[in-house]
Amino acid sequence: MADPSSYRPKPGEIPDSPGVYRFRDEHRRVIYVGKAKSLRQRLANYFQDLAGLHPRTRSMVTTAASVEWTVVSTEVEALQLEYSWIKEYDPRFNVKYRDDKSYPYLAVTMNEEYPRVQVMRGHKKKGVRYFGPYAHAWAIRDTVDLLLRVFPVRTCSAGVFKNAARTGRPCLLGYIGKCSAPCVDRVSAEEHRELADEFCDFMTGRTNTYIRRLEKQMAEAADEMEYERAARLRDDIGALKKAMEKNAVVLADATDADLIAVAEDELEAAVQIFHVRGGRVRGQRGWVTDKVEEITTGALVEHALQQLYGEETGDAVPKEVLVPALPDPVEPVQEWLAGRRGSGVSLRIPQRGDKKALMETVERNAQQALVLHKTKRASDLTTRSRALEEIADALDLDSAPLRIECYDISHLQGDDVVASMVVFEDGLARKSEYRRFQIKGFAGQDDVRSMHEVITRRFRRYLAEKEKTGEWTDGENAETPENAETPENAETPETPEIDRNGEIVGTGPTEDDGRPKKFAYPPQLVVVDGGAPQVAAARRALDELGIDDIAVCGLAKRLEEVWLPGDDDPVVLPRTSEGLYLLQRVRDEAHRFAITYQRAKRSKRFRSSPLDDVPGLGDTRKQALLKHFGSLKKLRSATIDQICEVPGIGRKTAETIAVALARSAPAAPAVNTATGEIMEEEPGTMGSSGGPVAAGAPDERRGQET
Repeated sequence: MADPSSYRPKPGEIPDSPGVYRFRDEHRRVIYVGKAKSLRQRLANYFQDLAGLHPRTRSMVTTAASVEWTVVSTEVEALQLEYSWIKEYDPRFNVKYRDDKSYPYLAVTMNEEYPRVQVMRGHKKKGVRYFGPYAHAWAIRDTVDLLLRVFPVRTCSAGVFKNAARTGRPCLLGYIGKCSAPCVDRVSAEEHRELADEFCDFMTGRTNTYIRRLEKQMAEAADEMEYERAARLRDDIGALKKAMEKNAVVLADATDADLIAVAEDELEAAVQIFHVRGGRVRGQRGWVTDKVEEITTGALVEHALQQLYGEETGDAVPKEVLVPALPDPVEPVQEWLAGRRGSGVSLRIPQRGDKKALMETVERNAQQALVLHKTKRASDLTTRSRALEEIADALDLDSAPLRIECYDISHLQGDDVVASMVVFEDGLARKSEYRRFQIKGFAGQDDVRSMHEVITRRFRRYLAEKEKTGEWTDGENAETPENAETPENAETPETPEIDRNGEIVGTGPTEDDGRPKKFAYPPQLVVVDGGAPQVAAARRALDELGIDDIAVCGLAKRLEEVWLPGDDDPVVLPRTSEGLYLLQRVRDEAHRFAITYQRAKRSKRFRSSPLDDVPGLGDTRKQALLKHFGSLKKLRSATIDQICEVPGIGRKTAETIAVALARSAPAAPAVNTATGEIMEEEPGTMGSSGGPVAAGAPDERRGQET
């Protein structure tokens, strides 16, 4: 635990101007990013008596080992830079809203020739129009099913679309009138895109236009005594009205607005957002966060706005944003939102009427979300804390292992030997820090040597990172890289130029600027998948590197015994132990990650081709060659002039291809080992020797995979 006075800046060093500051820990990792109208006044608050600080602020300043700042011109630039750095560094002490679920969106892929309507989750893609988010995927599908009567837009996957185009027969939706069947040219690409545009217009709230148009067409059909057509239009109008009923009108003036409500206590806060478009609630989502410092409701709202609109532009930022409290000051945030939208944005607190009543509904949802989250987390935190304490007691550790790394070796009868490293922090998987290795030191099957190699490589990188930052020296003979920048000789960064999106213009940050690095942070416990031999190999690798402050254990699969270095007998944890359950989860995750990588490597090897060795020959030209000649066998027998006839293949490349194929020509035809018959090459098939993969090739049913 560091004393904040040890890195407190000297009086007069901190400028009295707007800027962004970063606290770093002893590993130079950025642990907190903040902004201030006056850096001098804001940073002075962190270096007061520890007893007067918020408990989590006290934890942050005692974890930190240094503080630095960057001066900017305006508060808007400070807001943009703060958002960019929080996104880049992922500081552990910053307010980070966690989605309590992955919300589904209704998406229309306007970036395709034939736009498709589908349910999407995750990151938004360019050229796709999104509506929502929705609480449940089934709510989207019900709405789409109703709207397809009126707007028969394609909903099928690319594979189904291509198959229908090849056979000339549409899918079931095409037959029942819920798809315009562009796959069989019932409508042109332009007509289908118009349908997609109308679908999007309806979803954005322009509903009355289409209903009035259909009602007029229905009346005209009835006047002309086309009663069947009039009946179909009547049913279409009913479908649209039923879809509209799913989103009742909440604001009579057809407002486009987002309503944000916050429910909080001393330690946590929950945020709920209602997306209102055309006066109707079109989507809802919620976040939960830890309060890492004493923070006002207005500041929580500001962080929510950053996360909600930091990646959005244009109409995705509504004209009106209603909040329970305004950030202080509000002008920079409002200016930032206007920059994201491209026009003015009203950020205010609703005072009366429908908007005030709807805000109360959003607040009730936020309160319920916080209560539900605390109920779930109380049990989860208790279980994880007990598991870590049991592991510490069983392995005789000084403290609970907050960071655990687990390693596993995977291969198939000695081929494609790989290893995995998974990381658990505070009992939870941290997938961004997972790593995988190829065994390079030797060939064949030897799990013990493989484990020694992997541990050596991982912790050699760790020592290199420590040496680079000046944290670690090995006696008097330790050398520091010439370009390594230590805290003593670090220069104060210059004021960066920032664009409207908050990105820094010019040279990016250096490699030791606090961003997560591959092997920079040590674990308190290393777990290996295996028994005493694997544990001994891991301990020997650490001893050879001079590392003696990291505990090692192994978990054997057969009896779930925990092995420690140098012990003749294993540690046996009770079957009901939460500590054993956590170790099993860590071990199983390492095994899953390793075997996934091993299978991918094996599949790639089986699909390899002599054309892979031709420099500069990409997948597109490989496919063009196979399409032109029909098979690798015919390509091998082609002349250089014939190869040059393929579009994009020059004479020099053709000569290189001919040489590569000649070198890889099989000495004998492939034989099916099960039947003894000679196998002919299938068109477009490429095995590891240029021919098809023989039936005797190893797969998951042949040989043992570990």
